[in-house]
Amino acid sequence: MFQILKNVSTISFMKWRKLAMVFSAALMIASVAMVSTKGLNLGLDFTGGTVIEVGYSQEANLQNIRQTLEGNGFDDAVVQSFGSPRDVLIRLAPRQDVKPETIGSQVLELLNSNSDQEVKMRRIEFVGPKVGDELAEKGGLAMLAALICIMIYVALRFEWRFALGSVFALAHDVFLTVGLFSLLQLEFDLTVLAAILAVIGYSLNDTIVVSDRIRENFRKLRTGSPSEVIDISLTQTMSRTLITSLTTIIVLFALFFKGGALIHGFATALLFGVFIGTYSSIYVASSIALSLGITKEDLMPVEVEKEGEDQEEMHL
Repeated sequence: MFQILKNVSTISFMKWRKLAMVFSAALMIASVAMVSTKGLNLGLDFTGGTVIEVGYSQEANLQNIRQTLEGNGFDDAVVQSFGSPRDVLIRLAPRQDVKPETIGSQVLELLNSNSDQEVKMRRIEFVGPKVGDELAEKGGLAMLAALICIMIYVALRFEWRFALGSVFALAHDVFLTVGLFSLLQLEFDLTVLAAILAVIGYSLNDTIVVSDRIRENFRKLRTGSPSEVIDISLTQTMSRTLITSLTTIIVLFALFFKGGALIHGFATALLFGVFIGTYSSIYVASSIALSLGITKEDLMPVEVEKEGEDQEEMHL
């Protein structure tokens, strides 16, 4: 198996755990304060708005359409292909005292005046804020349900201290990712929400691998304190963590720079999530399990007493 770190002595990760926990707590408090004071720049999926579908006789130039709308007062327009390269979907934020039909007529007139081919209106719809509220509610419930299911799964597979550490690490990743979007006022839409759920899955996978190695070493190593066993386990899994993170980051950088504006938020959330998820699997999940007093005895397999085992063997 390919390894980045070979013949490396045990790294003392847990030596810095208290400092790391203070650092993480400060970042989480700052994220909550940022969202509370500055809020999120919610996208049309949550705020509602006007959806316009137009059709071109030939392949549409999305970049030209974006520049045309941006230069004529529709700088919030989200433009994307829909179905075929000749069909274009345009989403606009709601405007006070302006009917969707009026907005549709203005957009169609602009596109026709700045295009050498005829543009036809296919449909125009208004998505109300009620739909956005439902999406926000269901999205929040989806994340809450994911965290509860993860806690139950880790508690059953490993130990309750690992379960609490894992859930706290995942909540840590979600808080910090949302805080970043609030700080930079990046658009928070459904693609970003999907990215946060993907971050939960990525971070959980990393945490499970580390927890599995910690349990294995607790059972295998005869000497060493819990802190030393966790350091050995983290060092052993470091190559796997680095290779997984680097290959994921390469793909995400490609999406970030070449994927276009529509998935820019998705790639941003995942890029940040990979960094913070790798950090939390080392310094949040493992540190909390250690702080809660995980020991060798907690992870030893339960010996099942067989029926009749206490009786003397019969000799015929």
